[in-house]
Amino acid sequence: MTAQIDHIVFDIGKVLIHYDPHIPFSRIIPDEEERNWFFRHVCTHEWNLEQDRGRPWPEAEALLIAQHPEREEQIRAFRTHWHEMVWPPYDQSVAIMEGLIAQGRDVTMLTNFAADTFAQAKTIFPFLHKPRGVTVSGEIQLIKPDVAIYEKHARDFGLTPAATLFIDDNADNVTGAKAAGWHSVQFIDAPTLRRDLASFGIEV
Repeated sequence: MTAQIDHIVFDIGKVLIHYDPHIPFSRIIPDEEERNWFFRHVCTHEWNLEQDRGRPWPEAEALLIAQHPEREEQIRAFRTHWHEMVWPPYDQSVAIMEGLIAQGRDVTMLTNFAADTFAQAKTIFPFLHKPRGVTVSGEIQLIKPDVAIYEKHARDFGLTPAATLFIDDNADNVTGAKAAGWHSVQFIDAPTLRRDLASFGIEV
């Protein structure tokens, strides 16, 4: 029997918009080997995730500059050129989300995102204003896949977990949603998402 889905929740990065720090840094650090070293040892994924958890950018930059003073300009470039990392939008995914909203379905967003970069993203991508609302990790100091962030999103937006479908590119975040009692699918691409939605009886 197909589950009754009353609420659809979208992740944002790598589902609705692109994310790749190599886009600006291929210009800032042209040498690929050096650039990869920089992302492994300086502006790492783990370091960036703490901004998603709510750490202010000045604090994050100061921490790395103290450790790598010779890299100060490159460290500051990460935030300065962040807007280049998130282009382009995933038009086909956005069309699916907008189609669901046009059908009158309840659509919200749940994202690991620094508070200030999300505010900037909303100015770049007007479609981020279209869902009923969003939970931004950096604003509440919780990040996926912590079950608590899914539970807070459900409380704040009045979602019934068993009637909620979550879409995220990250397998760990999909697992976290399921641990919170939600249905969840891993985003691969727009055609796969359409098929996944259809498996829940949702055509768009």
